[in-house]
Amino acid sequence: MSRKYQGLIVLNTKSLDETVDELVSSVAKEIEAEGGKIDKVTQLGRRQFAYNARHLEAGHYVKYSFTGEPDVIAKLQARLTLNGKVHLQHFQRIA
Repeated sequence: MSRKYQGLIVLNTKSLDETVDELVSSVAKEIEAEGGKIDKVTQLGRRQFAYNARHLEAGHYVKYSFTGEPDVIAKLQARLTLNGKVHLQHFQRIA
C-alpha cells in the first residue's frame, strides 16, 4: 500500500564542491533508491537559521513530495543521517 509523503530537507552547502542542483538531485536519487517515487521537488532557497546550529549559519531548504511504502521513512532517515551534506530532515505523511 503506497502512501504519499512530504520531506523537508535542509542541505549543508558550506564548502560545497558540486552545484546545489546536483546535491538536490543526489538526495532525490537516494529517496528513489529506498523505494520512493518522486512526484515533485521544490527548492525553497537558502535561509538563515535563528541561531548557529552545528557551526552553520544558513542552509538550503528543499521540499520533496513522494510516494512509497510505510517503511520507506525509516530507511530514508537512516540513509540520510549518514550523508554529511544533509543538515536536517523532517518527513510527514500527507492524507
